[in-house]
Amino acid sequence: MTKTLYYFFLTALIASCSGYAQVKKSSSALSDPNATPETVVLYNNLKKFAQKGIMFGHQDDLAYGVNWKYEPGRSDVKDVTGDYPAVYGWDLGGLEKKSDKNIDGIPFDKMREFIKDARKRGGIVTISWHTDNPLTAKNAWDTTPKTLVSILPGGQMHEKFKGWLDEAAKYLNSLKDANGKPIPVLYRPYHELTGNWFWWCKNNASPEDFKSLWKFTLGYLQSRGVHNLIYVYNTSDFKTREEFLEYYPGAGWADVLSFDNYQYKDPATDNSFIENCQRQFGTMDAVAKEQNKLTAFAETGYEQIPYNKWWTQTLLQAIGNYKISYVLVWRNHGWNEYMNPPRMHYYAPYKGQSSEKDFVDFYNLSNIFFEKDAAAAKLYTK
Repeated sequence: MTKTLYYFFLTALIASCSGYAQVKKSSSALSDPNATPETVVLYNNLKKFAQKGIMFGHQDDLAYGVNWKYEPGRSDVKDVTGDYPAVYGWDLGGLEKKSDKNIDGIPFDKMREFIKDARKRGGIVTISWHTDNPLTAKNAWDTTPKTLVSILPGGQMHEKFKGWLDEAAKYLNSLKDANGKPIPVLYRPYHELTGNWFWWCKNNASPEDFKSLWKFTLGYLQSRGVHNLIYVYNTSDFKTREEFLEYYPGAGWADVLSFDNYQYKDPATDNSFIENCQRQFGTMDAVAKEQNKLTAFAETGYEQIPYNKWWTQTLLQAIGNYKISYVLVWRNHGWNEYMNPPRMHYYAPYKGQSSEKDFVDFYNLSNIFFEKDAAAAKLYTK
C-alpha cells in the first residue's frame, strides 16, 4: 500500500470513529464535535477567566504530600494557604496493564474520588498518561525505535493499543459528578512531545506519524463515548514557532496550547529559565491568538524550591503579562529513594518550607487564583 493510500484510509477511519466527517460545529469550537454541554460550558468559561488571571495547579495534591499520605481533606498547598489549588493534575499510567494503582502508586478508585471531590468544590481536573511502551512492555521512558509506528492502524501493536485506549475510555467515562454528569477533564495526551525521553517523542516519529496517532486517539476515544475531554497540546522546550508547530495536529484537533519547562539553575545567578519561558510564551501566545485557543503552563517547578522568593520573583517573571489559563507545579512526593541520587522530591511548599511565606504572598495576589476563586467564578455554570 502506498503512503498516500495509507493516509487516505487512516483519515477515513478517524472520521468514522469520531463523527468528524462534517465541518465543525458548536460555538465552543472544541475539537470534539459531540462534547458534553458541561465540557463546552467549562471551556468557554476558562477562556473568559483567563483574561482575569491565572489558576494555580498541583499534581497529585490530594493524595499525598511531604511526610503524609491519604489523609482526608489534606493538601500541602492547603496547609500553607488555607485553600486548595484551583487545578488538580493526575495521571492514567497503569490503566493500560489493568493495574489497580497508577504510576505514582495512587489507587485508581481513590483517584476517582479525589477528582469527584475537586469537582464538587469547583476545582478543575487535568490528566496526563505515562503509558508503558506498547512495543516492549517497558515503561514510558523506553524509546525503542518504531514504537509509535507500531500502534498506528496496520501496525503490529495496533490492536493491543486499542485495548489500552478502551481501558482509558472506561475510566474517563466513570468520572461523574454528584448529578451523574461526566466531569470535564483537560486531557494532555503524549505530553512533552518535543523532547526525546518518551516513546512518543519527536525522536521516535515523523510529524505525519505523530499527527496520525493524535487524530486516531481522539477519534477512538470519542467512538467509545468519551465526550468530556478538552484536549491539550503539550510540548516540552522549543526554540522556534516552526518547532512548536512541527508536530501540531492542526487547529481542529486541539483545544489548549501549552508547554512544560522546569527550573534547574539558581535564579539568583542564572536567568535562563525566565528568558526561555518568555520566549516560548511569546511564540505560543501568537499562535493561540491566531487560532483562538486557550493557553497554559502545563508543568513547571523548581525541585525543593531552594530559592525562597521563587514564586513572586521567578515564576511570575517567567509568565510575565501573558494571559494563560493555569500554571501547574509537579508533585510533592517527599523522600524518593528511587531517584538518582535519592533525595527529597517536591515542587510546592509545605508548612515550614523555606518558600512558604513567598507562596502565601503569591496566593494573595489579585490575579492568582486558587480553588476558592475558581468556585466563586462558577466555571461549570453557563
